[in-house]
Amino acid sequence: MQKNLNETKYIFITGGVLSSLGKGIAAASIATLLKNTGLKVSMLKADPYINVDPGTMSPLEHGEVFVTDDGAETDLDLGHYERFLDESLSQDNNFTTGRVYSSVIEKERRGDYLGKTIQVIPHIVGEIVGRIKKAGEGRDILIVEIGGTVGDIEGLPFLEAIRALRIEVGRKRAMNIHLTLVPFIKVAGELKTKPTQHSVGELRRIGISPDMIICRAEQPLNRELKDKIAASCGVERNCVIESIDSASIYQVPLAFYNQDVLTPIAEILNLGELKLDMRNWDSLVKRIIAPTKETTIAFVGKYVDLKESYKSLTESIIHAGASLDARVNLKWIDSEKIEPSNVEELLKDVGGVLVAGGFGERGVSGKIEAIKYARENGVPYLGICLGMQLALIEFARNVLRLEDANSVEFKPECVNPIIYLIDSFIDAHGQTQIRTHQSPVGGTMRLGAYACDVKPGSLLSQIYGGAKSVKERHRHRYEANPKYRAEFEANGLIVSGESDGLIEAVELSSPAAGAKNSHPWFVGVQFHPEFTSRLTNPNPVVLGFIKASLGNPK
Repeated sequence: MQKNLNETKYIFITGGVLSSLGKGIAAASIATLLKNTGLKVSMLKADPYINVDPGTMSPLEHGEVFVTDDGAETDLDLGHYERFLDESLSQDNNFTTGRVYSSVIEKERRGDYLGKTIQVIPHIVGEIVGRIKKAGEGRDILIVEIGGTVGDIEGLPFLEAIRALRIEVGRKRAMNIHLTLVPFIKVAGELKTKPTQHSVGELRRIGISPDMIICRAEQPLNRELKDKIAASCGVERNCVIESIDSASIYQVPLAFYNQDVLTPIAEILNLGELKLDMRNWDSLVKRIIAPTKETTIAFVGKYVDLKESYKSLTESIIHAGASLDARVNLKWIDSEKIEPSNVEELLKDVGGVLVAGGFGERGVSGKIEAIKYARENGVPYLGICLGMQLALIEFARNVLRLEDANSVEFKPECVNPIIYLIDSFIDAHGQTQIRTHQSPVGGTMRLGAYACDVKPGSLLSQIYGGAKSVKERHRHRYEANPKYRAEFEANGLIVSGESDGLIEAVELSSPAAGAKNSHPWFVGVQFHPEFTSRLTNPNPVVLGFIKASLGNPK
């Protein structure tokens, strides 16, 4: 039953000692528990870095860029939020120092401040507070994760903002949760609490006293250790929660639930009695940890040494596996190392081949070799974004025998531009209804959710349960050239999804269709299905691919 609170209440989550402790997972886990009580919950990530957004940052620098329905390029933690909550967020749920300062400077240039001197307090802090309030509109609870670590100089305005906002709304409408490290020192043979004490001390110096401590540790904390942390950090004994290493991130909500984390939260925020049912979540987690079936897919990419670059995709595979009660083993293959001479050896034992998205020419030839192998040997194939584009190029070269078939991204003057810039499509077709985003570093991108019309009777239609139209998210600059569509389809590569004339999905005809170049399961999609996949609601395209891979006798 849906609860309704009169005013939005806030939970602020900060981190100490060092980064990458899992604030995002902890925040999403608490949000999941609260949502399952019937409360309307949303989340916000405030990033102190000065970039306006991570859209221009290298995957090697920042990891994956997550894209929302409305086309915002955001921090990868928003992906965790959506995957846990099973809700779509927007640009209002993530902002950076760069975005805050840009907004304040723009207002100053317009004269909105009436000639006053612009200062961190009140103007920058006021802008941050305003954005937090906006993200919480219409929600019972807003969980705000502050990026970085307490003590970082760039994070000070954000900490001042949550300090000021708690004073403004009162203690029954806001609480502070601090996540910190309790390291195990092998030489001493024990867990140490001093880093936690120092981190909380730094937080207090800023004027924030935590109401709850989440202890990130490699092993469980005993009662004596928890009591010591409670006493030294000034929190109640039931407000020291452990977050130990887990086999799956989806175990964390259950671990918090088993520690009765909601009781002190409900007391502090005056939420009343909270009841929740986590049986469905528990069932899915058990199928992640101990499934009854198994398959291996080849994950072909050029960032395989930095798997955070594919975070949403790897999580979507876990979701599909849980739904199918299957463990999906990923065989990571660096596309730069694939050659015609070794492709069979690399792929002969996999149930499916996945070629992910990416930018730039590096590793493209290896991806094309992997696609050719999957097409010629009947191995289930899923190509995402660049993976679809390269499937078209491979088919054009090896089936249609088109001379110099390529993408203008790699060879601007190629004879047969199978893939070209979206600007060229717009110029040629006069399409003004296609929503695009102009990057400040040059180039137009298609970002966010677009409707895709699905071809009746196609494999894509079967994947989406007969839906005539679906919505999926995009992040790319290049499009499939419709000039070659008729020739592709005449030879068995069917366009099964499109949007305002743009090719959204292609597939090889199935054996049942009786056409040449038939294939049991070969799909390429221009969109990113991983962005809309959730544990309790896996994306149909990824689910269909994993199901086909499970059915592959290899």
